[in-house]
Formats: sequence, C-alpha cells, structure tokens
Amino acid sequence: MGTSWLTGYLLFSLSTAVIGSLQFGYNTGVINAPEQVPFFNDTWMERYKEPISQGVCTIVWSITVAIFSVGGMVGSFSVGVMADRFGRRRSMFLVNSLAAISGLLMGFSTMCSSYEMVIAGRLVIGLFCGLFTGLTPMYVGEVSPTPLRGAFGTLHQLGVVVGILIAQIFGLEVLLGSAKLWPLLLALTVAPAVLQCILLPFCPESPRFLLINLKQEEQARKALVRLRGTEDVSKDLQEMKEESAKMALEKKVTIPELFRSAAYRQPLLIAIMLQLSQQLSGINAVFYYSTGIFDSAGVKQPIYATIGAGVVNTIFTVVSLFLVEKAGRRSLHLLGLGGMAVSALIMTVSLLMKHIPAMSYMAITAVMLFVAMFEMGPGPIPWFIVAELFSQGPRPAAMAVAGCCNWTANFLVGIILVFISFFSLCPLIFIYRILFGFFLTFGYLMFCFDPI
Repeated sequence: MGTSWLTGYLLFSLSTAVIGSLQFGYNTGVINAPEQVPFFNDTWMERYKEPISQGVCTIVWSITVAIFSVGGMVGSFSVGVMADRFGRRRSMFLVNSLAAISGLLMGFSTMCSSYEMVIAGRLVIGLFCGLFTGLTPMYVGEVSPTPLRGAFGTLHQLGVVVGILIAQIFGLEVLLGSAKLWPLLLALTVAPAVLQCILLPFCPESPRFLLINLKQEEQARKALVRLRGTEDVSKDLQEMKEESAKMALEKKVTIPELFRSAAYRQPLLIAIMLQLSQQLSGINAVFYYSTGIFDSAGVKQPIYATIGAGVVNTIFTVVSLFLVEKAGRRSLHLLGLGGMAVSALIMTVSLLMKHIPAMSYMAITAVMLFVAMFEMGPGPIPWFIVAELFSQGPRPAAMAVAGCCNWTANFLVGIILVFISFFSLCPLIFIYRILFGFFLTFGYLMFCFDPI
C-alpha cells in the first residue's frame, strides 16, 4: 500500500466516517446480551398479573430483533435522496439524531416498564444503521485517492467487526450484560453518535459532491488540497470533471430508471449478487450458534470463545485491507466464498461426528476458519464495490438498492433461524446440518458463477 497519499487529515476524516460503521456493528451484536434477562416477563407480570407464556415471549423477542432489519431496509432506500439533498457530511451529522433518540428510548425502557420502547428503539437504530451502511462507504470512496480506494473501502467492514467485538465484550455479565445494566448497554450507542457529531465539522465535504453536484470547483479543490497534503490536485480535479461531463450527457438516475436501463443491468446484477452472497453465506448463522458449537466442544466458558471468534473476525478484516489492491476484488471474493464453503463442509461433518472428541475441536477450528474466510472478501468487498461500479449519477440509487438487498437478506436469514428455533422442527444438530448444507450449496454456486 503506497503512503504518498496518506495524510493525517485524510485518516482523520476516514476514521470519523467509520464511527457510523462501528455503530452498525455494535447494534448488531449488542442485542444478544439482554436476551436472557427477565425484563419482558417482569413487565408482563406487572401489567397482566400473570407470567408471559414462552410462545408470546419468543414472538415479542423475535420482533425486537427483526425490527432492526426492517429499519435498515427503510434507511438504506433513503440513502440516495438524503446524500444528494444534504451532502455526505451533513447527512451523517443529521442521521446521528436517530442514534440519540434510539438510545434514550432503550435506555429508559426499564424505568418506564415498557418493552415497546426497546422495540421502537431498535427500529430507530435500524433506520440509523441502514442510512450509514450507504453513507459511510459512499463518503469513504469519494474522499479516498483512487489507488487506495479499494483498501480504504474495507474500513467500513473493519468498523462493523470492531463494533461487534466491543458489543460482545461490553455484553459480558461482569460488565454491562447484567439484569440491571443492560439498558445502559443499549443506550451506549449515544456516545459514538455524540463523538461523531463533534468531529464531523472538522471533516471536509466530499470533493466529488462539491464539484459534480454543487458545481463548487474552488471548494472542491481546497478540500482535495487538505486531504492530499499537496497543492497539485489537478489529476483528481480532471478525473471528477470528466465524470461530471459524462453525467451532463445523462439525466439524474432514479431507482426505477436504474432497473430499466440496459447500461446498468450488469453492474446492478453484480452489486445485488454480492450483497446476497454476503448475507446468505451463513456468517450470521455461525455467529448465532457459535456459542452452542463451542459448548458442545466442551469449552467451559463458550462466550469467551465466541469473543475469540470476534477477534479473528477483526484481524482478518485488517489483513484484507492490505490484500485487496494487490490480489484484486474478484480473486479475494472467490477465495473467501470457496474457503467458507470448505469450512462449512468441515463444520457439518465434525458436528455429525461430535461423539469423537477430536471432531468437536475440529468444529471450533472450522468456525474460526469460516469467519476468517468471510473477512477476506465476502465481508468487506460488497460494501464498497457498488461505489466503484457506478458513476456519480446512478451511484446513490445503486447504493440504496444494494443496501436494501443486503438488509432484506439479513432479515430473511434471521426469520428462518427464529422460525426453526421457535417451532422446534429439529434437534440443534439437525439445524446445523440444514443451515450449513444450504449455505455450502449457495457458497459453491457463487464461487462458480460470481461475475466480478
């Protein structure tokens, strides 16, 4: 990775934007901690003078978890409109108000004896995360130097996995995952939002937005000079002017036009398939059931092994940051999917033969390898590849469509897991076999036919 384009101001701006990605990861992982607390039952008893049934409790909890993805779908579809109307930086600043509202709702839920406030808070924070899964990659891609755009594009995923790891650590019962402190754990999402709001005014607006959307060439030049650390930014300006000239020949692209135009059909198909490959690869299923896998292997404190998987997750995201420009997007993505398919096969076989002690530890190894392979390509690449596949005109609409596909797939995977668990359709080991058999097949098909 070259260093001539790396300036302190660029790194500061990127780090500030990635706080939104960290929020996404934190709010994805943090909901696991309150699952075992008696808040829902206690609230039900207070209202109706009888304990909540297991079925009703499961449904209420499922809604609490799934509503996050519903908010994400709505938010992701709003990215294009907001980014074009307010700009990238101002949009991030405004969206942080949603995190504050969500944190207050969830933080005061026990004081108000209202699990509805937790559900509403999860919906609002989902909306927040849906917007940031589009805004962060868009901003990062537009302020980054072209030779480093792919490497910096992985920063969004790095922020996500760091956020998940922080949520796993803070969610330990000895820290904030206890029956008394879990509202604080959920409300903690306000802190990064406040920090980002303090830092954003010191960051530049996207030079591409300034030049192409607002026609403010001098402001774009000043932003580039600060970001690049040199007065010679003519190459960047020329690249943006050429893009602007191409855009002048075509009107602004809306989402319906994106689907109707033959010119965008192939890149849109690639973008959608990449988002689906990320979510349907089975990464969420592995994280949902990793504690159970480690428990079956005889680990005394399986939650710490799950945190270990989170550490592996983070390390290999950093590795992909250095590899993505050298190895290429397509190679890394296919390598990751292929590695995940092999890992899923090993995991399935080892769980079927878990009566053999060595096979249980083979399952642990397979989980770690599965997570590592995910972060090599299928984790980070889908988030930034959309910005590279589309020009400034259709980019916001394409980001909205891709983000919505990602959130929809995430929602469907979560619903499938809840459905299987709720109706007890099969033993846990059979759940593993069904899930990883499906994900193995899907991973293989993507490995063969992915068109990048």
